[in-house]
Amino acid sequence: MSEEKSLNFIEELIEGDLKSGKYETLVTRFPPEPNGYLHIGHAKAICLNFGLTQKYGGYTNLRFDDTNPVTEKTEYVNSQQEDIHWLGFEWKNELYASDYFDQLFGFAIKLIEKGLAYVDHSTAEEIAEQKGTPTVAGKASTYRDRSIEENLSLFNSMRNGEFPDGACTLRAKIDLTSPNMLMRDPIIYRIKHAHHHRTGDAWCIYPMYDFAHGQSDSIENITHSICTLEYVAHRELYDWFIAQLEIFPSKQYEFARLNLTYTVMSKRKLLQLVTEGLVSGWDDPRMPTISGLRRRGYTPESIREFCERIGIAKRENLIELGLLEFCIREDLNKRATRAMAVLDPIKLIITNYPADRSEILIGDNNPEAEDKGGTREIPFSHELWIEREDFMEEPSKKWFRLAPGAMVRLKFAYIVKCESFKKDENGGVTEIHCTYIPESKSGSDTSGLHVKGTIHWVSAPHAATAEVRLYDRLFSVESPDAEEGDFKEYLNPLSMAVIERAYIEPHLAKAEQGLGYQFIRKGYFCVDEDSSPDRLIFNRTVSLKENWKPN
Repeated sequence: MSEEKSLNFIEELIEGDLKSGKYETLVTRFPPEPNGYLHIGHAKAICLNFGLTQKYGGYTNLRFDDTNPVTEKTEYVNSQQEDIHWLGFEWKNELYASDYFDQLFGFAIKLIEKGLAYVDHSTAEEIAEQKGTPTVAGKASTYRDRSIEENLSLFNSMRNGEFPDGACTLRAKIDLTSPNMLMRDPIIYRIKHAHHHRTGDAWCIYPMYDFAHGQSDSIENITHSICTLEYVAHRELYDWFIAQLEIFPSKQYEFARLNLTYTVMSKRKLLQLVTEGLVSGWDDPRMPTISGLRRRGYTPESIREFCERIGIAKRENLIELGLLEFCIREDLNKRATRAMAVLDPIKLIITNYPADRSEILIGDNNPEAEDKGGTREIPFSHELWIEREDFMEEPSKKWFRLAPGAMVRLKFAYIVKCESFKKDENGGVTEIHCTYIPESKSGSDTSGLHVKGTIHWVSAPHAATAEVRLYDRLFSVESPDAEEGDFKEYLNPLSMAVIERAYIEPHLAKAEQGLGYQFIRKGYFCVDEDSSPDRLIFNRTVSLKENWKPN
């Protein structure tokens, strides 16, 4: 009997709320800002919010927090929708904070009418000084005691575009002595004469995150507003706005965000990598973005499994990238079609195999699959390509691959013995000559020979060619954010290597995007979106086993 999985602290809260009758229906939301592409950290939040309503019933809204027109684009909206669908989730309602601009404006008017908000003409520097410090109380702005009538008039002037950017703000009137700095008269509206991706030029004032977020949750009757730990201090303000406006009491709960080794999660820093050309784009396979992981060959199942394994905690921690790599290896091991590909080729000639002859051998597609994956035909001939690293002129003591006089099995084929080899003028081996044992054919071996080594190969006259991109970790240090100086100084110079001409089994010429392939002894690969029928490109998703070594 399997042991029942224990509940995380959010599940315990939800079960208590539903059992007590506090809520009849669980409603969550995933509220990305459309100012960049989603990354693996967002995947954790997506899996949590959608996973909770899958488990307990109810529904999840997708709400775009589009209150900053300067940084937001429809491109980001579309990419975020695609990522959520790809991960396997469906939202009930597609909503935008901009849907509520009229209501939010009305909420601001209500606060002014209650004497709880005022228009302030102080500069950003003056407001920062007025806030005080954690140990010194704030000071009142000279505009704090304006009359309700004056504030209403000024706020409507802000709305009508009568002030330039930065001329004034609307601030909540709360408590300048609060130990929580966010409660010291926070800004709730600012002026931005900027074109909005949905509302166009209808607005020139926009609500701040802290004002828009809780009220949007309330409008949608969100029961459990789940966010990351950096918003713990914001909860008091979240609750204050809802209480003063006397609207549906959504509640905020916080969990630890995902911090992953050998990468950065800040959208600002990821944007820097893109805009400075240090990566090819948001979907560069080295990026921690969901689109980058997808392009690299990660599956939605592997990412969901990763999020399940790391769990939900109240304390920040650093998760090993190796765990994410383990999850994709486990998944692809069961689903990826096997194939042989030679990335660093050297010619092997079988001298006693007729040059005008070839034959078809049979290989397993995936012995780890539940249905065993079927089989495939593999052409074999007089000339083969093998990996350069599978031959050693002066072998070490425990060398079980090719060397002068040594025997090795060719995968799915025959045992061969190295008889001689050729070198170029620089001393590099250019060609290996072997003889094969006809009675040693895989599946019907009657030779009585036993060899310890097996290597992969591709028939030279039948091989297709491909470009292969070998990706590795984007940064060479475990926590680039924690290092001194510019984080970009720690980019891994070996994060991508390109093999312009690799030889692959002919059936791989018809490889499809979105499917995983295991190149035997080399790793898991997928077809890149840059591929074309006359130029096949494979990305390495992950090696067959952990082999990372920092520079």
